[in-house]
Amino acid sequence: MEALTDKALHGLAAGEAARPENPDWTIDQGWDRYTEAEHATWKTLFERQTRLLPGRACDEFVQGMRDLPIGADRIPDFRELSDVLMKRTGWQVVAVPGLVPDDVFFEHLANRRFPSGNFIRRPQELDYLEEPDVFHDVFGHVPMLMSPAIADFIQAYGQGGLRAQQLGCLPQLARVYWYTVEFGLLQQGDGLRLYGAGIASSYTESQFCLESPSPNRIRFDLERVMRTHYRIDDFQESYFVIRDLDELLDFTRIDFAPLYDAALRGPELQPGDVLAQDRVFHRGDGSYHRQQRQRNAA
Repeated sequence: MEALTDKALHGLAAGEAARPENPDWTIDQGWDRYTEAEHATWKTLFERQTRLLPGRACDEFVQGMRDLPIGADRIPDFRELSDVLMKRTGWQVVAVPGLVPDDVFFEHLANRRFPSGNFIRRPQELDYLEEPDVFHDVFGHVPMLMSPAIADFIQAYGQGGLRAQQLGCLPQLARVYWYTVEFGLLQQGDGLRLYGAGIASSYTESQFCLESPSPNRIRFDLERVMRTHYRIDDFQESYFVIRDLDELLDFTRIDFAPLYDAALRGPELQPGDVLAQDRVFHRGDGSYHRQQRQRNAA
């Protein structure tokens, strides 16, 4: 089966379904309307994920989780999260019904508003959900927004997204978001650690990204990443490693226009490609995705 890559998804940004009345697509979280079963689903997800992340998540994620009003017993209230975030980094969490259009998404980020789905997955969908829910958005993303470096980077990303739309380079910028904010790894004194929300909120991928022999782990290069497709249907074939979160801040000071031009002139890269000039932390053996292709061909 052909890999599903870059398929019309941009982090949270896609889709016109279920348009709410507000032009910015925000809605009331409706915290009082969550059922006991929904809180129980959150508890299941929270407890199994927090058992996994010590020794895998970066220090900033762990500290952010400690400092926020996030616990196992109930789905967090966005108002309480925003109170703490606003004092630390000037961010707030706003509820949306799910995926939102690109321009709405970028406008929120540019103004330090993080759009989060207010719904939670069903118990039979614990391990995979194509549309991000409150667990992915809050557990995965919000602790990192307590880091000043991530807070500034994501705001700059929102500003850059509006410009990328005008330049016709949104796919190239979306890949940067995917391989950092969603599926990024970083170097820490005690080894590689995850900081991307797509990994941090995934029971299976938080183990796969660091411990499986299958994927490549490659030093992050901005232009190279702009040319690299990503997978939305399965684990990533390659993960890109930044030096530390301050490196993301360095990207906010760069004019992306020349990089877009260079990326568009270069060849498109598939998710599992390894280049001669790559600095490779681990050359994957590709075993997982090879087995998946064999199953799909059978």
